[in-house]
Amino acid sequence: MRHVLSALVQNVPGVLSHISGMLASRGYNIDSLAVGETETPHLSRMTFVVVGDDRVFEQIRKQLEKIVTVVRVDDISSQNFVERDLMLIKVAAGRGQRSEVRELTDIFRGRIVDVAADMVMIEISGQERKVEAFVEMMRPFGIIELVRTGRIAMVRGSNHNQGHYEDDDDEGPFEHP
Repeated sequence: MRHVLSALVQNVPGVLSHISGMLASRGYNIDSLAVGETETPHLSRMTFVVVGDDRVFEQIRKQLEKIVTVVRVDDISSQNFVERDLMLIKVAAGRGQRSEVRELTDIFRGRIVDVAADMVMIEISGQERKVEAFVEMMRPFGIIELVRTGRIAMVRGSNHNQGHYEDDDDEGPFEHP
């Protein structure tokens, strides 16, 4: 089972190293990790994606909560949440292929952010499956380089209204059900 964890941590040096080292030392693999400052400058939010059963998740949560710099840990995958991944990808595209690459980029609601004689760089964001589908569409052209941020996620609605849904998604052919 895939778990998306959100950890609110103190924004101090060494927190990322401490947490990732603790997880690695216990044999847990992090599929995705994104970290950034929150609306409160002294706090950062770490979004992890880990794979394992509920027992594995519970052990990870308990270990994280023991760390002094961790303020709160939530399994947001059990809630209604919005998830995004950002990718930059360089694709081989000579003059004869650029229009096809551009059309596919438009279909996936991406943006061409750089162009050279023999390649284009594309920015695309969305749910993991959308980003991965785009990668597969670009493989025949030749992927030169690819970098991804890792998933970020946030629970929909307010603390008082977890079930509220607004269509904030511009996923194109991969819209939220």
